[in-house]
Amino acid sequence: MHATMRHIMTCPDTINSYVGNLTESYTDKSNEPNMVAASVMMFALAGLFFNLNLFSGISDISAILDPKVRLFLSSALSLLLPVMSYLFSEAKNNAGNTTRVGTVHVADLSLRAGIILAWMLLVELLRKKVDEIRMRGYSGTVQRAGRVVWLGTLVFFNIKSTGRKAVFAILWILCATRVLQRIAFTEFGKRSYAHGKNARLISSYMAQILEQEEPRASVVHGDAAAGDEVLKSCNYIVMGEDTLVDIEPTADGYKLDEQASGSPPRYDDGGVVKWVRENDSIVTVGKVWELDDSDKFFTSQNQIQRLKRICLSFALFKLLRRRFEHLPALSKQEVDDSRDLLLKGLYNNGETSCSAEAMFQVMNDEVVFINEYYHSVVPVVLASPFFLVLNYFLLNIVVAILCVMTVILCANGDVPYAFQSIAKDNYTLDSGVFKIAICLLQRVGTPSNFFSVVDLSITILLFVIYLYEEMWEFFVFLLSNWFMVSLLYNYISKPRWLRHNSFRGTMFSVGFSVIMWLRSKMTQPSLTLKQFTVLNVRLPLKLPLFPAFTGLAVEKKPVPNSVMRSVIDYLAKRGHGAPNYDYDLDRGRSALRRNGVFDKLSWACESDSVAETILTWHIATSIMEVKCRPRTTAGSSAAEETTSSSRVAVRLSKYCAYLVAFHPELLPENPEKVERVFEGAKEELKGMIGCRDYYFSPERERVRKLMADGTTTLTPGDGCSSRVVRDGVRLAGKLLAIDDHNNNQWQVLADVWTELIIYLAPSSEEERVMGHEDALVQGGEFITVLWALTTHIGVSRPQQPASRPPC
Repeated sequence: MHATMRHIMTCPDTINSYVGNLTESYTDKSNEPNMVAASVMMFALAGLFFNLNLFSGISDISAILDPKVRLFLSSALSLLLPVMSYLFSEAKNNAGNTTRVGTVHVADLSLRAGIILAWMLLVELLRKKVDEIRMRGYSGTVQRAGRVVWLGTLVFFNIKSTGRKAVFAILWILCATRVLQRIAFTEFGKRSYAHGKNARLISSYMAQILEQEEPRASVVHGDAAAGDEVLKSCNYIVMGEDTLVDIEPTADGYKLDEQASGSPPRYDDGGVVKWVRENDSIVTVGKVWELDDSDKFFTSQNQIQRLKRICLSFALFKLLRRRFEHLPALSKQEVDDSRDLLLKGLYNNGETSCSAEAMFQVMNDEVVFINEYYHSVVPVVLASPFFLVLNYFLLNIVVAILCVMTVILCANGDVPYAFQSIAKDNYTLDSGVFKIAICLLQRVGTPSNFFSVVDLSITILLFVIYLYEEMWEFFVFLLSNWFMVSLLYNYISKPRWLRHNSFRGTMFSVGFSVIMWLRSKMTQPSLTLKQFTVLNVRLPLKLPLFPAFTGLAVEKKPVPNSVMRSVIDYLAKRGHGAPNYDYDLDRGRSALRRNGVFDKLSWACESDSVAETILTWHIATSIMEVKCRPRTTAGSSAAEETTSSSRVAVRLSKYCAYLVAFHPELLPENPEKVERVFEGAKEELKGMIGCRDYYFSPERERVRKLMADGTTTLTPGDGCSSRVVRDGVRLAGKLLAIDDHNNNQWQVLADVWTELIIYLAPSSEEERVMGHEDALVQGGEFITVLWALTTHIGVSRPQQPASRPPC
């Protein structure tokens, strides 16, 4: 055993020679700084990629990369190519290896230059992690193609030995394949009626079917059976709409080719609606909802209900895309139809306690579909069984054949020599990475050997990350909602092909079961509320160069079921009670009227600035949270209701304050005005509690001092006094004085905040739509989910009178 260990630890002369060549760059003092800088830079980048892949994507099936991380990596990778090209040139000019070409020995690329070139190729392969897949535009793809061409010139014009050129050529082919994939994705997407042209097609489809559909039947609230009937009659398309299009487009959309299934050219016997229902290649929400919950294909009722809701989200996502692509807004008839579908159908489907959660799950999935359509780094948009086989199996076979042909071409057609030279000319492959690493570690005490170990570690790490990336992309694609919708579409549209006891049907069933089992082990995107309290402001909130610090003041919490029920109940009950669903959104005033405290508290809603109204009620709610926190009594329904109301008020209050502080562009007000109101509130708070307490005191102490000094006068230097904090303190005093036996203060606050958040959500203004699009890039917001919901059911804000002149 000891002899074996001595044999392993003893480095042969050939390995010693190889290690000497590997460390030569660091023994050259004139070139040492450049080589050390390259190693440190690549080590940091490889470590970042490793951590990114290790701690994200393992349990999450999202195809979206955090935008801040993507921006940072994109910037770093953009700077990497010119820097590494310079270092490659410096390393290439040093004394390199010699190789035999024909009958003469010529200078070949040095080992150090080869390592740098390998890094450049591997990093280019990893770049797809940060590049969005777009259905239109080639700007990023063209830049990437230019980089790949440049790397190709470095490979084919600088490497002389056959085996080394073959290995680097394989890496380059993989890079070129990724670029061609992105070009194919974009070209197919923008020409496809199921993707790039889908928004205009769906607009034409909705305009025609709504003329033929009968009005929704009246549904009793809570009647699950009637709700199911509403959903079964829904003709919103899930998949298959690309079969609807005639060859010639019309002036404002597309003509539906109803003759494709033998229907008459006019709508005399049901027209497009009947044709869609009878066409097996088109799957609608109604066809999905007609699936039998006891079908043996599905393992549980919860599974099929979840899949049905995903399909509904997918159909609604296609309708909402028009808002992001500047197409005509939803017509009143379409809004009425979708409102009935959601409020009379989905909200009445199942038990009442689960309905609000189901509604928000549908809306959240819809927003995730939108986010992944515009910002995905994985081709989930094209997900289908056919694309799975084509992109992840057949393409890899073609690439493997190309690699074999390239290896043979590098040897001028000499097949035996071509494959022998791969090991002969690449000493790392011939001797083994492990042996070389042992020899380097034996001498790690010297700087040159230490950095050589680092270089070898970086190369291995980049290879491992690349392999992980390939597997990660495959599983994200396989477990995505897009692929699930496509599987269900194939199951519904091809019943004879799959449902009978055949080999294909069995394989489909087994594959579907495995995917569903894997999805059950993964975390699904969940709704969160970002929480921020003005009373706890201490540090600067917005640091442009250090955006990560903004998270110090913000806490993420899941959206409670009580918040979901409060919002949905308001939309359903207030809408049912008003003529034509004319929601009475009055910045909280109608909530005060319903609770009988309008005369006492309406003054807190009088401000022309919605930001001032939000901060006033937020200050009051924060004080109430400290002074009057409800205590749950076991078995007491009244106490439980109070606790639920307090949770709604506190969570929505802190979320609205977060919007004021961090996302003024999402509020129905001039963002500059919102920023001034917030800055004024901070200055007022500092003036009322003092500079020391502003930075160091806990929240309870701040509340105590505010309540004691609520009448303190503050005159800012800008000549326009801020009264937000003082008004909030005054409002808190009024709320505390309310007789709790007759009026529950927390119920008042919950109703006001529910009405305020619904007031903020709806908007058809382009500025607000762009704000929601930007919020999607940054990871999405709860108010964007509410915006999608209010857009579908037709909630709109009343026109506000012209504001008073500024003071």
